[in-house]
Amino acid sequence: MVKEIERAGFPVVHMCTVVPISLTVGANRIVPTVAIPYPLGNPALSMEDEKELRRKLVKKALKALETPVSEQTVF
Repeated sequence: MVKEIERAGFPVVHMCTVVPISLTVGANRIVPTVAIPYPLGNPALSMEDEKELRRKLVKKALKALETPVSEQTVF
């Protein structure tokens, strides 16, 4: 789906826990996340620390979204 959205002219960031799968499906902008059951969080952290973790991941994804790429890139 990522490739089809990009083909329509919209840049996409694929946030994932298993980067090789994203590379295989052809995602252009890839941001690795935390773990399969909790891709954008970590329930072992305090609420404040988890919020900061999520904020960092989203900021990284936004940076990736505004970065021009000509080939698959892992941020």
